[in-house]
Amino acid sequence: MEALIALAIGTLTGCGVYLILRARTFTVVLGLTLLSYGVNLFLFATGRLVIGQPAVISGAPSYADPLPQALVLTAIVIGFAMTAFVIMLSLRARDEFGNDHVDGLDTTADTKGEPS
Repeated sequence: MEALIALAIGTLTGCGVYLILRARTFTVVLGLTLLSYGVNLFLFATGRLVIGQPAVISGAPSYADPLPQALVLTAIVIGFAMTAFVIMLSLRARDEFGNDHVDGLDTTADTKGEPS
């Protein structure tokens, strides 16, 4: 099971980094989302989650650590807000520049000989 979680974290992180390095804004937003999913899984995996144990209660012989859940909940909220902001920013850039290239330069128009 550890290998499956490690493979999922590595796949999400690798795909997220690859998509972030692309030159179009939609793929950058998708890459940031995949990267945040990978980080959330990583936080869960490092939290030593236990099943069927109560949260921190005095008198219990063992308890579940609430910190990973709190970190992931906070990361989900911040990730949603960041995704909404980046989508609005990319829509504004598309309106201003007329394309969805990250730099605002349309490289396909230059190769065809058309003015950009």
